[in-house]
Amino acid sequence: MEISILQIAYLIASITFILGLKMLSKPQSARRGNLIAAGGMIIGIFSTIFLYKRDGQSLGNYGWIFGGIIIGAIIGTLMAKRIKMTAMPQMVSFFNGMGGACAAIIGVVEFSRHAGEMLSGGEMFITVAGVFIGTVSFAGSIIAYGKLEGKIGDKNLPGQQVFNLLILGAILCLIGYMCYTGEANIMYLYTLLGLSVVYGLLFVMPIGGADMPVVISLLNSFTGMAAAFGGFMYNNQAMLTGGILVGSAGTILTILMCKAMNRSLTNVIIGSFGGSSAKGDARTAAGSIKEISLSDAAVLCMYSQKVMIVPGYGLAVAQAQHICHELERVLENNGVEFAYAIHPVAGRMPGHMNVLLAEADVSYDKLLEMEDANAQFANTDVVLVIGANDVVNPAAHNDPSSPIFGMPILEVELAKNIIVLKRGMAKGYAGIENELFYSPKTRMLFGDAKDTLGKLVSEIKSL
Repeated sequence: MEISILQIAYLIASITFILGLKMLSKPQSARRGNLIAAGGMIIGIFSTIFLYKRDGQSLGNYGWIFGGIIIGAIIGTLMAKRIKMTAMPQMVSFFNGMGGACAAIIGVVEFSRHAGEMLSGGEMFITVAGVFIGTVSFAGSIIAYGKLEGKIGDKNLPGQQVFNLLILGAILCLIGYMCYTGEANIMYLYTLLGLSVVYGLLFVMPIGGADMPVVISLLNSFTGMAAAFGGFMYNNQAMLTGGILVGSAGTILTILMCKAMNRSLTNVIIGSFGGSSAKGDARTAAGSIKEISLSDAAVLCMYSQKVMIVPGYGLAVAQAQHICHELERVLENNGVEFAYAIHPVAGRMPGHMNVLLAEADVSYDKLLEMEDANAQFANTDVVLVIGANDVVNPAAHNDPSSPIFGMPILEVELAKNIIVLKRGMAKGYAGIENELFYSPKTRMLFGDAKDTLGKLVSEIKSL
């Protein structure tokens, strides 16, 4: 009877995961979907603790189990409450790494239980695949966290691609041999762990910060797959369903992110994109920089019919999302149509700009995806580019020698007037000049985004 109840509990948990993921597809229902999936996770956890039996024995060790749950819940809650929106990508990477580590530890524990025994090819594959993928996810996520935190720079070793491929080949050969022989040799496990850690470190190490949305999506899918293997090991349908959902969603998102950045998924896996891309090979932008005063910018925005903001990572750094919403309210009160153009990989994680603007209570229907925004730029009087660089660079269309050539961008150059808010003339992560800055329609408004927008709002109110 307990097994039947346990299976029903796993089924309920699985259904909540599916419903929660479905509701995450719309901003209006995302919060509710997150809570529903979290409720399903609670059902899965406590059902396993009290109803799961192995070889006729309950789990036991309740003191250790609940001690871990309480400590983890306290640490997770404190981190989530104290984290700043600019540091959200770091937290996502860190938590994802912990998930990968847990999945790897599950595989290590199960392998150790059968040390010296002979396993079937299927049992061996499920166990070692979980160890490999979970370890890579953990090591890669920790490097991603360090890079996003600014503690680790971009480092590309000579022959990086070849070396990564050799390590990956060695790992796959070792897994194949272990599955063929079926021998649970603990030294094979330690070798696999070591190679997996090295591969996880090396394939993320050369990747630049601008490419982090792709990396975070990929590592997230790795963690999901590793968790799914754990579900197979324990015949845990909830764990299996959750892992498959995370793995498949992360893979689809990775492909979309690659397409948005004109990257190859193969290059992502072997770690040859981002930091290893050519820099500075593009042609030099022609023209001169033209500045605009706050008063002129205020007049231009005030008497426009339509204004659009293109947010980038610089907006997150300046914490200017709230003043953007204030500018939106002021202009809309004066009859100006207002919207935000969101590039899929703007920021440092998928959906970074959406989350940032949602925190400032910006209405979801004002956030335009790239295709919708590009269709409206030609009829937009003023576009304010705040902290975005490579994602608005026309060189992606015009310059075949540019490292970003072919990358889908927000076609801001089609707008009637463009105002770029920047601290200075620093280049983006691609390391090239932005042709948009030299366009006859572009004016530069230098300064801290939050401070400058605050002054701009005051100027508009005084008109």
